Amino acid sequence: MKTIKIPYYTSSMDLHIDEKNLKAVMTSRTDGFDPGMGEEQLVEEALKNPIGTPRLCELARGKERVVIVTSDHTRGVPSKITLPILLKEIRSGNPSADITILIATGLHRPTTEDEQRRMFGDEIVDHEKIAVNDAFRDEDFEHVRTLPSGAELWVNRLALHCDLLVTEGFIEPHFFAGFSGGRKGILPGICNAATVNENHSYKAISSPYSVTGVLEHNPIHEDMVCAARSVGVKFILNVALNAEKKIIAAFAGDLEEAHEKGVAFVRDLAQCPSVSGDIVVTSNGGYPLDQNLYQSPKAVSTAEACCRDGGVIIMCASCCDGMGGDHFAKLIVRGTVDEIDEYLSKIPPRETIPEQWCVQIYSRILKKHRVIIVTTFLDHETIRKANMIPASSVDEALEKAYELMGKDAEVVVIPDGVAVLAVKEG
Repeated sequence: MKTIKIPYYTSSMDLHIDEKNLKAVMTSRTDGFDPGMGEEQLVEEALKNPIGTPRLCELARGKERVVIVTSDHTRGVPSKITLPILLKEIRSGNPSADITILIATGLHRPTTEDEQRRMFGDEIVDHEKIAVNDAFRDEDFEHVRTLPSGAELWVNRLALHCDLLVTEGFIEPHFFAGFSGGRKGILPGICNAATVNENHSYKAISSPYSVTGVLEHNPIHEDMVCAARSVGVKFILNVALNAEKKIIAAFAGDLEEAHEKGVAFVRDLAQCPSVSGDIVVTSNGGYPLDQNLYQSPKAVSTAEACCRDGGVIIMCASCCDGMGGDHFAKLIVRGTVDEIDEYLSKIPPRETIPEQWCVQIYSRILKKHRVIIVTTFLDHETIRKANMIPASSVDEALEKAYELMGKDAEVVVIPDGVAVLAVKEG
């Protein structure tokens, strides 16, 4: 019997599995990567040696209003480390700069003050100017242009009326944008609901290029880059993280050049050949990304690449914050998988419903696989209504999977499904 720790909430769950069933354990090589220096030093070195731009302190000279776009409470950006260093770098070039930290929420709920203190630390919350994007407050946004897809780009006024626009974030594989980081700070980060919805339309999500690890020809990525360039992002700081959410690399400078370097680094460590199994066990890497069901398709889509048709995917997600959005909560229980997908497929891009994309991805996966959700927070009856199977522990889920697939079923384990890029060979 083998014991494998599966990230769950702020800790982990133990999966106990007979070695005769265990076909593979797939992990990202970020966990064993030694950067050779501490987290702060990695960030400082990246800022001293930017890619494709002058140093941020030089860019800040003479700039009165500076906006730093950062991620919200659903992301594990180590802003307690990165923001103080960014602020110091800006002020070393311009001590009198008027700096606003703009939290990029996309369509998520507003980030609370308690969450800000956890993310940024008391010093920043008490002494810096912080604004929280609200995609549903139309008066906060201005029209910029039409994007390549035909979508209208509306962006938060704070970003449009500053003298220097900077973004920070982290890079990991993303289930339809290819990779996170870089341009995503603007779209979806600080755009209005209409822009985000159309960028995430049924048509866009259905593109064969809108998948994990793919940027070239990806229509969602192309709109995102266009949006970030159109609003004049002058500098980015992106980091790569290991399973403990520690910084193992940092990339600073030009919006695209620095992001491309970071993507190449993450791809090299995250990419591995997919291994097919009858049962695939995974997680969203624990908190904060496992805090609701809406975020959970990220790792489920990784498991999809390794699960044989008709197989079972076990997803460990605490869902401590519930479903994750009212629209998602209503759509995911709207009917059978086929009924839901048919309904979504008829929605024009301009009429895209907020959060429908995660329902669409679940529908795609559920047409081929059964999905067991391991949660100790979310009501199990709600899981059943969403056409999935509930369980309270990963061992319970595995027993249910064996009942469906047989006691000799081959099991693939991907402890952190968000960190791994599974690629089919050939």
